[in-house]
Amino acid sequence: MFSTLYEYLEKAHPLSAADKDIIHDIFIPKNLLKGEFLLREGDQLKYGAFVCKGFLRSYVIDNKGKEHIIQFAPENWWVSDKGASAEGKASCFIDAIEDSDILLVDQAGHLKMLEQVTAYGKSFQAGMQKRSAAKDKRIVHSLVADAEERYNDFIQTYPSIAQRVPQHMLASYLGIAPETLSRVRRKSMRKK
Repeated sequence: MFSTLYEYLEKAHPLSAADKDIIHDIFIPKNLLKGEFLLREGDQLKYGAFVCKGFLRSYVIDNKGKEHIIQFAPENWWVSDKGASAEGKASCFIDAIEDSDILLVDQAGHLKMLEQVTAYGKSFQAGMQKRSAAKDKRIVHSLVADAEERYNDFIQTYPSIAQRVPQHMLASYLGIAPETLSRVRRKSMRKK
């Protein structure tokens, strides 16, 4: 599992043997089976996760019991509850869509990594900028784009994710009804 994280981080900056030792000491390997939870709303938030293999998602459930997917996290993506309360209580659920191998890092480990591993700091900074831009784009699309535009943008931006998730989850992420997504997909297929 660690080799996947090393490769990911080395895209930002080379890792030394000492860097790899620090990473190995801080990160905790974990396997999740499909459907298994990493985090449930209200739990004490302990870890963020790097996905080495598999697929996770984070989501909230509204007062009517409807799921709203916040993020998909396939291989080489990070997932955590960035909206946790000041007391460290989780505001969302994170579970595995597929059997997954992940590496966990707690807040103290994250801070140590930022201080001591240049590749981690550079990767984190670039990732936060990319995440912020993607989040802003998603907000704007949810306000101004119709269902077809949101779907087409998602397919162009994340083609491999669209092929791996069930239709009802994709609809939840896009903020549309599954029936609407079916119509949009049929219409899109006819255009090809």
